[in-house]
Amino acid sequence: MSQTINTTPQEGSTEPHGASSRRGPFRAGERVQLTDERGRMNTITLTPGTAYHTHKGFLNHDSLIGQSEGCMVESNVGQQYQALRPLLSDFVLSMPRGAAVVYPKDAGQIITMGDIYPGARVVEAGVGSGALSISLLRAVGDNGYLHSFERREEFADIARGNVETIFGGPHPAWKISLGDFQDQVVAQEAPGSVDRVVLDMLAPWECLDAVATVLAPGGVWINYVATVTQLSRTAEAIRADGRFTEPDAWESMVRGWHLEGLAVRPDHRMVAHTGFLMVTRRLADGVTGLNLKKKAKAEFSDEDLSAWTPEAVGERAVSDRKLRRAARDAASTVQTKRTKSKNIASDDADGDTDQ
Repeated sequence: MSQTINTTPQEGSTEPHGASSRRGPFRAGERVQLTDERGRMNTITLTPGTAYHTHKGFLNHDSLIGQSEGCMVESNVGQQYQALRPLLSDFVLSMPRGAAVVYPKDAGQIITMGDIYPGARVVEAGVGSGALSISLLRAVGDNGYLHSFERREEFADIARGNVETIFGGPHPAWKISLGDFQDQVVAQEAPGSVDRVVLDMLAPWECLDAVATVLAPGGVWINYVATVTQLSRTAEAIRADGRFTEPDAWESMVRGWHLEGLAVRPDHRMVAHTGFLMVTRRLADGVTGLNLKKKAKAEFSDEDLSAWTPEAVGERAVSDRKLRRAARDAASTVQTKRTKSKNIASDDADGDTDQ
């Protein structure tokens, strides 16, 4: 059984979705990132009449509302804070979540190596908390198309809340459907109508026929998997199918650097392995891919094929209680922002009437 959730564009908006909320002074309902003198960061949602409390006093939200981004503010005891809007990478790592998010380093690789362009028609599966969906929507733009498939309604609710929070409302290019990808995508998308397919799931090889059906000739299929077993199984399935180019796989690791005077050195900690990325492209109908010579022939035992199960790859089950809480948090953030915006608009209207 499937369910489709359609989003509608904001009325009266002439700018790309999410652009207006990234400019101008701080407004009530916005998320603001505060950095103290020791470099510690905290994100708050501006609410008139409330305060941000720490063991070093408090900072009134009203002292930030109306201020320019990049301003410096002080708490009641003189503690200084630098105030900026969170970047996408900051938002993704701090937003309500029910499943592990796709890290910014991998999302950036998916956008670039998957050649996600403005106006592209993209389908994705494995929405999780919506981190990758946000990056894909930014890439395709208002005139593009992103159809996301998610098996669990709780994850879809969390993703919807996070997407609407960062874009300031529903995105006109986004459609999210509940159900199994391999069944639903062929039922809802015309053959050869999709430019890009992005899969973040345990067994992408099970979707091979569905991807080959909806993906246009020359279209890109990019997979995000966690283990070498999944990577190998998917690559061999693609080779055996013959309707795709030779797959290309890699991983990226990011290491920050400590910068202080002449003490310039690599950080002791780094974002290392998060997942493998693999790209292949759809060939024209009736064309068989090149049979590249390989030194080794891949053979899989029953034990190998069972190694990609959630238990085998070490995934911890997410409790229903945690999912419901994350969904409420995501929805609450959106509702708070909308309520504050409506109140401000109402106050402005009253002020104009009084004049």
